[in-house]
Amino acid sequence: MRIYITSVFVKDQAKALQFYTEVLGFEKKMDLPAGDFRWLTVVSPEDAGGIDLLLEPNHHPAAKQYQESIYRDGIPATSFAVDDIDTEYERLASLGVRFQTKPTNMGGSMVAVFDDTCGNMIQLVQA
Repeated sequence: MRIYITSVFVKDQAKALQFYTEVLGFEKKMDLPAGDFRWLTVVSPEDAGGIDLLLEPNHHPAAKQYQESIYRDGIPATSFAVDDIDTEYERLASLGVRFQTKPTNMGGSMVAVFDDTCGNMIQLVQA
């Protein structure tokens, strides 16, 4: 068994696609109609056959409440691994990404947390 897909709830799928591709550097993999929304996934260009990230609409009341609650409490919705957190922090900050936490040593790994502009805090991790 292996993880095939994971998701983050987003307020606006079009805005999320723009941020996740143009700012973070992911590539769009799937974009299919799904009722009023889209089955919209992105993937790391470093592992195009790897795990898809579904940009899932937070339309359901429980999803919206969950997303708003963890955001308010500063809890990251997911984590992305990077090879050099300082370089990635500088790159993203130069593109206007708002960080809640600058690169910080957590005893064995470095982490930083940013706002994805779509209702989530996202954690970067360098092991």
